[in-house]
Amino acid sequence: MSDAPNTRRPAAGAEAALEALAYAADGTRRPRAVRLPADPFDGTVHAAALHQAVTTFLANQRQGTAQTKTRSFVTGGNQKPWRQKGTGRARQGSTRSPLWPGGGTIFGPLPRDYRRGIPRKVRRLARRSALNARAREVAIHVIAPLQFEEPKTRRVAELLGKMGIEDRRVLVLTEAQNPNLLLSARNLQNVAVMRYADASAYDILRAEALVIEEPALGALEPGSEASAIAPAPREKPPKRTKAETRPAKAKAAPPARKAAEKKGAAPARAAAKPAKAEAKKPAARKPAPKAKAPARETKKGKSGKKPGKKE
Repeated sequence: MSDAPNTRRPAAGAEAALEALAYAADGTRRPRAVRLPADPFDGTVHAAALHQAVTTFLANQRQGTAQTKTRSFVTGGNQKPWRQKGTGRARQGSTRSPLWPGGGTIFGPLPRDYRRGIPRKVRRLARRSALNARAREVAIHVIAPLQFEEPKTRRVAELLGKMGIEDRRVLVLTEAQNPNLLLSARNLQNVAVMRYADASAYDILRAEALVIEEPALGALEPGSEASAIAPAPREKPPKRTKAETRPAKAKAAPPARKAAEKKGAAPARAAAKPAKAEAKKPAARKPAPKAKAPARETKKGKSGKKPGKKE
């Protein structure tokens, strides 16, 4: 698989050589930056290769040892709990059924291998893309060879403090194995040390700042002034005191103001009370007119008198 197709080239104006800040061995910044070599810093960032490399790396870190017991691995259950018919209960064949307490697990995890492969060319392309991505962000710092006569954690902490990257996740890439530097940075939580040739795309992307020894990159040419490409320093948020974190309480009004407010509010309250009382009273209902009972119809004869009565 060639890395030529499907690669995203830098836009117009971005084809100029990438540069990085340069530092002395004690952490002081040099007046001029250095120009990074065209190989591998050609400005190419292949997002698909980066994604494949990172997902493959994370998948290969999984152990895949999780396991649960199905009903065939659970001890017991060789005998039928009760007879098939006549008990009034549901038929059961084993107490190790997944429906029983202490029974087996249905579709539980079993040991498996999560390991995945990646073509060599894709892995190299992803590494180049990761380096170019960090170079575009001005997150690469080139430093003179670091020589440690003995392990000293404080020296590494002071070095990163001078460079202004002590609050970031730092990856130090050396030309060769440096045991004293490795032991010096071992107790720092956000600092990792490895050889430049051993760094993978995941290691480079995980770090927020790269510190690379100059011999690891080869002969470098001087670039523009360091102040022209230096990133803006991070501003630490000011620490908030306990008084600022607590909600502000309303200040009490002075007594004179309280008295004036009470005097002005008294007549208004007195006027509002009868209005509220009237509003609360239900409207008087008019009595409904009583319906008159219908008059009884009496059967009268032709003479208009009631029948059955004698005159």
